[in-house]
Amino acid sequence: MYVLIGGAGMVGLGLAQRLIDLGHTVSMIDVDPIACRYARERLGVMAFEGSAVSTEVLLEAGIRKADALAAVLRNDALNLAMVTLAKHYGVSHILVRLRHRDFAEPYRIAGATHVVNAIDLAVSTMANAIEYPQIESMMHFEQGQIEILKLTIRENCNVVDRSVAEIAQDPRFPSGSLIIGYQPHPHMDLTIPNGNTVLEVGSTILVVTKPRSMHDMIDFIEG
Repeated sequence: MYVLIGGAGMVGLGLAQRLIDLGHTVSMIDVDPIACRYARERLGVMAFEGSAVSTEVLLEAGIRKADALAAVLRNDALNLAMVTLAKHYGVSHILVRLRHRDFAEPYRIAGATHVVNAIDLAVSTMANAIEYPQIESMMHFEQGQIEILKLTIRENCNVVDRSVAEIAQDPRFPSGSLIIGYQPHPHMDLTIPNGNTVLEVGSTILVVTKPRSMHDMIDFIEG
């Protein structure tokens, strides 16, 4: 994919590096010549010096051929303008970093397909890591309305040697939750479990649940 990133700050550069590692072609736009030079020399991406809300710069950077665009500029007003222009030029996949909640709906109206509130996600992740240290990792979807937890099944857990179907039928299993991933051992691939999958000691599971059910889920699994 050809991905255009507006903003060569820490988030933009980090995103560019990840996309390059995944095999995508990346271009960046930033008003800071030092940031652009860094992007070219250290990441090997095309970097265009100028405003990411300038039609001339966007066209030079290839917005008409972009498969995706990420607006991670310094403020929401600039990001909103970039989203609007990306929609105008027919970019189908438009991501934007949200700084102030008041811009969430304007972003969607303007055509953003994904709105990421980085601050809220960071705060939520750190708070949950403090409260639930047993969670190896956590992913948030739909502005934190859904959580996916990665948990290791220890020897004294309530779900050891029980099938996914049996666990789901347990009245203590939080309603609306689902086990969607299973890794028997660290060196094995993650698979999608079925009702007959039995959870073993030392295995890892992915569980999708609601934030309000997280505490109940942890209590149920750990017994």
